Formats: sequence, structure tokens, C-alpha cells
Amino acid sequence: MNDRIRKAAEIAVKQCMNLKESETFLVVTDNLEFEIANAIFDVARQIAKESFLLMIKPRQIDGEEPPEQVAQFMKTVDVIIAPTFKSLSHTEARRTASAQGARIATMPGILMETFVRAMIADYHRIASLSERVAEALSGAKIARVKTAKGTDIVMSLEGRRGIADTGLFHQPGAFGNLPAGEGYIAPVEGTAEGTIVVDGSMGQSGVLSSGEYITLHVKNGMVEKIEGGRAAAWLMSILAEQPPEAKNIAELGIGTNYAARLCGSILEDEKVLGTAHIAIGDNASMGGNVHVPIHLDGIILSPTIWLDGKTIMRDGKLLID
Repeated sequence: MNDRIRKAAEIAVKQCMNLKESETFLVVTDNLEFEIANAIFDVARQIAKESFLLMIKPRQIDGEEPPEQVAQFMKTVDVIIAPTFKSLSHTEARRTASAQGARIATMPGILMETFVRAMIADYHRIASLSERVAEALSGAKIARVKTAKGTDIVMSLEGRRGIADTGLFHQPGAFGNLPAGEGYIAPVEGTAEGTIVVDGSMGQSGVLSSGEYITLHVKNGMVEKIEGGRAAAWLMSILAEQPPEAKNIAELGIGTNYAARLCGSILEDEKVLGTAHIAIGDNASMGGNVHVPIHLDGIILSPTIWLDGKTIMRDGKLLID
């Protein structure tokens, strides 16, 4: 194991999860993410009272449940890190384990380059900015996002709570991604109106070129029409296999990780400082009411964002104190 992999694993286990000698630790992974999982396990087993590594088959889509045996085991441990090809974030298995008090970090689709770049950061600094963004979202009733590429969408946030993805999961039931770094919120269902032009990445699209942007036309909180090239065709094929609620505008998020870079991996892309993301699908994990087995983030570059008419980001520059 090289030094940077080891350092990233140590930051994840020690700084982010604050693993203690008295605790039990679980890594849930698959063969596609085993190298990262094994590095994390190697650090954790030298600290925890007991450490476990469980391998599952790669899931087909983000939000697909793990095997029932794994879901049951997740409820019995103190700390879980899940580097898996597809996300376990928006699953009943994860939500139930969190409710039981497990501290959980998911790493959906993490690349080794992401692990050794965006994990090696000062998470106290990232946490501070993420909390300020979440506080601003919590206090707002209306959000508007606009870009020079054509995004212009308005949504209600009234009654919803912003969540800080700080990367510091020290309290029972704490949950988020690693690498971390965003403030996010579930807009009120049925309220989003306008156009989203995804010019960063979405799902398995990779980094999008100018001819491959995905345009989502939104009415009454639902994606009504999708335009674009191959990435748009991929998205339409995925949504065709899902219930209608999968087209729900599920999340507005703002990246806060200064070490993250746009690379085509959503796990890192949505954390990039200076970007926003709007997701479709499930929002039950963030205070919403839509329960579907899919959650897809669309990364928007250099946005301008208003909360109740106040500019909090201008052309990708955060203006939050």
C-alpha cells in the first residue's frame, strides 16, 4: 500500500469516522472497489474491537438494496464504510442501520484517484463551509439556479431542512459520503419549474462535452422532457425502467470540497467547490417524500444561485460568509 492510499484511509477511519478501540467496524464492498475497501479495513482492524469486511455483487443501479443478510448485519455494528460500485446511500438497509445508531459513510463508485485526492483534505475546514451552506438553505423559502449554459429553475424549499455533508461522522446515526463536502436540501415536491442544463456530469455520463449536455425541462416538480446526445439517451433509458416518481426533482446541492476536481465520477464531482447539483429520484433520505430505487445527480458548473432573492453564489463563487 503506497503512502497516499494509506494516508487517505487513515483520514477516513480516524478523522472522519473517529473510530474507537471499543467499537465494531464494517466495510461493505464489491470486487470493483476492493482495493480501497481493503486499505480502509487494514487501518480499521488495528483500531476497532472487531472489524469485518463483506463483499457483495455489484448492484445494477444506485439505490438498489444489498442482500438481506448484509442489511441485517449492518444493524449490529457501530461504524460502517461502504465503497461500492453503486450507491447504498438511498437504501432501506442504510437508513435502518443509521436509525439503529450506526455511523455510516458511503463511497459510491469511488475512483482511486478520487480517494487519494479528495480524501486528503482538512475536513474541519470542509465541515465549516458545508454547515454554513446548509444553514442558508434551511432558512430559505425559494431557490433559483441559473447559468450561462441555459439552466434557469426555481423551486420551493419552505419547511425543508438543509443538510451539511461535513465528512465528520462522530455522532450516533451520522451519515454521509466520503469524500464529503456539500450542503444540500430536498425541494418541496411539485414546486420546481424551469430548465436544467447539466454541463458537468450525470450518472455514468463521464465529463460532458459541449455537444453532450443534458437538458431537463421541469414542470410541477417533475422532469417532463429530456434533450441531448448519448448521455441524454442513457438517462431516458434508465428512467423508462423506473416508476414515474423517479423524475422527481429530489435535491439541490452545493459543493464545498476545495480538494475535489471534476473527473466524471459523481461521488467527487458533486463535491467540487464552485458547482451545484440537482438530483432526480429518491429524496426520502434527506427529508422528502419520494421513495424510489434511484437517485441521480446532475452537476451544474459555474452557477448563480439566489435564496429568497439574495445571491449566495455568483458564477461559481460562493458568497456565504
